[in-house]
Amino acid sequence: MKALILSENDFEDSELLVPYYRLLEAGYTVDVVAKKTGVICGLHGYEVQAVKGFADVDPKEYAVLILPGGKAPASVRKDPAANSIVRHFFAGNKPVGAICHGPQTLVSAGVLRDRRATCYRTVASELLEAGALYEDSEVVVDGRLVTSRQPADLPAFMREMMKLLLLKGVCP
Repeated sequence: MKALILSENDFEDSELLVPYYRLLEAGYTVDVVAKKTGVICGLHGYEVQAVKGFADVDPKEYAVLILPGGKAPASVRKDPAANSIVRHFFAGNKPVGAICHGPQTLVSAGVLRDRRATCYRTVASELLEAGALYEDSEVVVDGRLVTSRQPADLPAFMREMMKLLLLKGVCP
């Protein structure tokens, strides 16, 4: 099984690395992708290798999508290929996790109307404008969508992501 993380420079380090290593631990192959291959840098100095560009991704190869936050989603959301990847996951009813500013990419992909979701407080108005049913909670699960607000919510976020993957038979 393969997991996909969409990110760019200035990601929130823990929001990318915690899901990355937890999914590896669960037996997934995890690909981090960005606009182009190469090293991307987190807000706190961690470096991660992007193995391919957004345009080179075949989303059919992946079982789960993670959208970490930080400042990276401001760039990710502008990329048509990234938005297409997100829409593929929603159309296929595949698990998607987004934390902090990560839901901004969901807004740009147009997939939040009438869905329960949360995000970092400064992004809440965007979710509401996109038609989401915003909740200020550490984690919100709506079908196969899991969202959280901030790094402090990572334990709840990963608990619900892993529960979803195990219950839906998406774990290797």
